[in-house]
Amino acid sequence: MRRSYTGASWGRRITARGIYRDPVRSSHGHFVKASGLRWLSFMVLTPVPWAGVVKALPVLTLLAPSERSDHQRGLRHKLLTDWARQGILQLCRWLPGRDIVFVGDSSFAVHELAHAPPGRATLISRLRLDANFFAPPARRDAHTMGRPAQKGRPCPS
Repeated sequence: MRRSYTGASWGRRITARGIYRDPVRSSHGHFVKASGLRWLSFMVLTPVPWAGVVKALPVLTLLAPSERSDHQRGLRHKLLTDWARQGILQLCRWLPGRDIVFVGDSSFAVHELAHAPPGRATLISRLRLDANFFAPPARRDAHTMGRPAQKGRPCPS
C-alpha cells in the first residue's frame, strides 16, 4: 500500500517545512536529506552545582522557514546566517553588561555574521585551514560597469 505524505500524517499546519542536509547522518561522500523544520537555538551554559555538571539552557529559539515556504507566503527568504545575526543582536540587547561568546559550526563562518556582534561579543566558528581572508570590496559609483566585486584585496595570511 502506498502512503501519501501530503495529508494529516505530516501536519496540515506545518507550512515552514523544508528538505535540508542532515549534518549528523551525512559525511563527506554521503549526502543524507531530512524533511522537517529548521530551528536555530541559542543556549546559555550554566553549572548545576548539585549535579556537578554544566547544562545548556535555551534562551532564544528561532524558526528559519524554508525557501519554498517563504515564496508560497510571498515573503523574502532569509538565510540561516541572517536569522543567526538577528538572534545575536537580540541577545546582545537583552544582556547589555555581559561578555557573550557565540559558538557555531562551519555554516556560520561567513563575513556578514562575523562582523555583526558588537565589541563585547565573540563569534567562534569552524574555519578551513586553507581559507583566505580578503578585505571588503571597494565601493562602486553609479557609472561602474560590470558585475559587482565579491571580495577586495587579499589580507596577509
